[in-house]
Amino acid sequence: MSPIGARQIRPATPDDAAVIFDFIRALAEYEREPDAVVTRPEVLREQLGQARPPFECLLCEVEGRPVGFALFFPTYSTWLGKPGIHLEDLFVLPEERGHGHGKALLQAVARLAVQRGCGRLEWAVLDWNTPAIRFYESLGASALGEWTTFRVAGAALAALGEGAPRPVESSG
Repeated sequence: MSPIGARQIRPATPDDAAVIFDFIRALAEYEREPDAVVTRPEVLREQLGQARPPFECLLCEVEGRPVGFALFFPTYSTWLGKPGIHLEDLFVLPEERGHGHGKALLQAVARLAVQRGCGRLEWAVLDWNTPAIRFYESLGASALGEWTTFRVAGAALAALGEGAPRPVESSG
């Protein structure tokens, strides 16, 4: 158990790529998808070192030891005419939960959103993850029940990008 007073939230650097990768793998295990992670620490390091990285990351440390992270990237709302932030991942080590680290990370991302003039901060949560849902609701977040997330990836993404027709599924 970590003392709260020793907590520090700081921006990740390319040198933190291995730590970020370990958090991503731990999150994938928690979300029951341990084999879904295909990135590597070298990829994260290279991306964080770019002039315009595709993501930002905050690390939560207790006495210099990483205990959680928040990984996010910019979005834009056409209706608001303002930028936004999408929180891709928020994770705290299981043994460190209940000390306010997740709340501190989310507050830090929210502060950045306000400082940057963002109109919203959004994220997705798995429908079975009731501890996370209760946590987010306790902070004033609300579920967008009328929205359904869609994704196209892999071969389907390539086919869509090439304009190739999608094979028709036969019913028999």
